[in-house]
Amino acid sequence: MGQSADHNSNLTRSPGSVTAEHSLKRQLRLRDLVLAQVLTVVGSSWVGIAAGVGQAQFLVWLVAFVLFYAPMAIATYYLNREMPLEGGLYEWARRSFGDGIGFMTAWNIWAYALSSIATILFQIPSEMAYMIGPAAAGLPENRMFVYALLCGIVALLTATAVRGLGLGKWIHNVSGAAIILAFALLIFAPLWVWLHGEPLHYAPFALRLPPTDPASLSLLGQVLFAASGLEYIAIMAGETKAAGSAIGRSVVLATPIVLLMFVLGTASVVSLHDLHAGSVINYVAPIPQALSLAFGEGGIAALLGKVAILLLQIRILGAASFLFTGATRLPMTAGWDHLIPAWFTRLHPRYRTPTNSIYVTSAVIATMLVLGSAGVHAAEAFGVLNDASSEFYALAYLAMFLIPICGAMAVRERLPRWVAAACVCGVVTILFVLVLNAYPFVDVKSPGVFAAKILGTVTLVNVCGYGFYRVRRQR
Repeated sequence: MGQSADHNSNLTRSPGSVTAEHSLKRQLRLRDLVLAQVLTVVGSSWVGIAAGVGQAQFLVWLVAFVLFYAPMAIATYYLNREMPLEGGLYEWARRSFGDGIGFMTAWNIWAYALSSIATILFQIPSEMAYMIGPAAAGLPENRMFVYALLCGIVALLTATAVRGLGLGKWIHNVSGAAIILAFALLIFAPLWVWLHGEPLHYAPFALRLPPTDPASLSLLGQVLFAASGLEYIAIMAGETKAAGSAIGRSVVLATPIVLLMFVLGTASVVSLHDLHAGSVINYVAPIPQALSLAFGEGGIAALLGKVAILLLQIRILGAASFLFTGATRLPMTAGWDHLIPAWFTRLHPRYRTPTNSIYVTSAVIATMLVLGSAGVHAAEAFGVLNDASSEFYALAYLAMFLIPICGAMAVRERLPRWVAAACVCGVVTILFVLVLNAYPFVDVKSPGVFAAKILGTVTLVNVCGYGFYRVRRQR
């Protein structure tokens, strides 16, 4: 009875917090939301990871969409419809389970966003190397160049975040369009090869079982969680026009686009690697590698490949900007609920953006970029950051899927009963992902040490987050 009262007390913010939320500028429309969904869900590295299971990629994607994507889309659609609030999943969890779980959900989403930004930024040097050519093959391992480039990008992200979504949404829109065009070229690449007489085997919808070795199972765990991110835009619900309906409509419109991009794009990567026997998939930059295999390094055809790589660079910057924007809103909304110091809620007098939250987030990302690659090669640094970010996000998703199952009655009674059944499937999938994500899918010196890095990082971050919450509550 006491817990239920605590849940119900969290169904509304204080009047001061409502005033703060209403001071945000509502600048996102349905078009912006759809492009943002494609931008955040369709990562260029996922087609390489899925290609690791070979011709079984369609079955693996099909399983991922049934077991994870569908429950995620359903939960996002209905929870946002009932609670279209700035903070998104953080607010849904807080109102369903109380301040503690709400805070830890926000903490894990924030950790996911920061580590994910670091992950996708690590792709830039590798993709630049493919765009420039063989002369730049050593670029990803040149630490001075990489650090200087990435620090400059973080500074650019900071400046655009302070400017707000008036500028940011156009960056996200252009980047969303760029990833669609890049995938169009990737999907066209096998046709180009076939037209030039190569014996290409392109079978995007083949139904084959994946291998059962540990590395393949790790890849399966990665792909199950690859199409995550639909609910992320809900973090900015307070800056969205008609958020209660528009975000749900963006989920419906983006879903077929996302599915086709993943399946057809992965099939292209698989077919091009099968054509070049002995080639090893570059999990950091699989699309530039596949385009290089298709179009070669010279001539007009190679120019198409370089254009696609440039489009991917634009997508990376846009995705980093989008994730960065969401990450800076979480401390602001938690500050409105008095879970962290009000210092994080201060808004820019003109642009109405949380400047203090932006600067702290920038500093943490810059630190992660340095520490994440200390003493390891680019591929291993990418693997550590990628797996850790997935673990953080999976914990947040676990909270989301549990809301329709065992959240506050005041929330559950407003949802269709079949939503809870769909979310049970999501819970099982997330538990599976949490176990498999710790195993490396890239070549590392010690798989045990790699797994210890992942699990240790996730545990330490969550212990620190919970300790901060308890100290804050006592004060």
